[in-house]
This record gives sequence, structure tokens and C-alpha cells, in this order.
Amino acid sequence: MGARFSRIAKRFLPKSKVRILMVGLDGSGKTTILYKLKLGEVVTTVPTIGFNLETVEYKGINFTVWDIGGQEKIRKLWRHYFQNAQGLIFVVDSSDSERISEARNELHRILTDNELEGACVLVFANKQDSRNALPVAEVANKLGLHSLSKRCWLIQGTSAISGQGLYEGLEWLSTTIPIKPERSTSVGSFRNNSYERKLVRGPRY
Repeated sequence: MGARFSRIAKRFLPKSKVRILMVGLDGSGKTTILYKLKLGEVVTTVPTIGFNLETVEYKGINFTVWDIGGQEKIRKLWRHYFQNAQGLIFVVDSSDSERISEARNELHRILTDNELEGACVLVFANKQDSRNALPVAEVANKLGLHSLSKRCWLIQGTSAISGQGLYEGLEWLSTTIPIKPERSTSVGSFRNNSYERKLVRGPRY
């Protein structure tokens, strides 16, 4: 009886809301990822001109995900969506080694913006199901993630088609994004098929 009441009551509890910005180069699989998370299936997509906006519910958290187009001419508009973003998902095509350096430049460029100063960074090393996919550790090195010493970040190997790694990424965001802003110092740790830089959070003085 008590357990049943607890389940019913849980439905009426207010859900936490988290604003997530998802960017990356064109063709990296952002929109396919978004609708795999939203609908649980692969949908036919076209290059995003502008943005897609969806709410993805996970473990009582409503993730409001802004999927912004990645074509070169659109990237200068990314900054208009930075405000109040609590998490940044950066999607990279692991199978396209020729564009990794371009992806690196875009990632480091946007991370210099003050509006993203407190945002946790989740990198989806997408298309791991491709035979040409670089290992996650190599993608991390080529993106220069280890230089983000003051950032809370995780790189997660994913496949937008099979869904591999996507919910692991949401799990990390759900446990990492703080409810209240706090000061941080950095500590690193390893995970299976991913590398994470955690921030040990302390009180603001």
C-alpha cells in the first residue's frame, strides 16, 4: 500500500528542469540523437536550418534540449542560445577524422564565451558503430579535452542509430549538473568507453 502510494505521489511531484544546448558540426548526428532520445526510434532527418527544440524526460528531470544547426554559416548564431544553458552537448562524428580538427576549433571557440562558463560539457563521440570510427580516447585527445582543466566534462562513445551511450550521457548530466551554483576544483576519473573530468564541488565563500 505504502509503495503504491509512493509511486502515485511521485507522478505529481514537480520535475526538475534543465536547459541543454546541443551543437556540433553539420552531419555529426545531433538531430538523430535528439529524436532517438525523445521517441526511442530513428527518424529521417534533413540538415537543420535554425533549431529543433524538444523536452526529454529522464529520471524525473525534464531536459529541454536545443538542437542547433551545424552548418558553417549558422555557427556564428550559436551564441544566441548560450544564455542559461546548464549543460552543453557537443556531438562529433568519430568516423570523420578529416573534420576532427574543425570540431575541436569550434568547441574551444564556444567555450571561451562567458555565458557557458558554468555549463557542464558532454561530448558525444558519435557513430561508434562505423568501421572507421576513432576510439573514444583518441577523439578526446584530438579534441584537446584534457586541456579543459577547469571544466566539468565527459566524453561518451555513442551510436545515434542503436542508442548506445546516449542514456549514459543523460545519466551523467542528471547527476553532475548542480541545482545551485558552487565553486569547484577538478579531479579526473575513468569510465568504460568514456573519460570524465569531475568537479569536486564546495561552498561559495
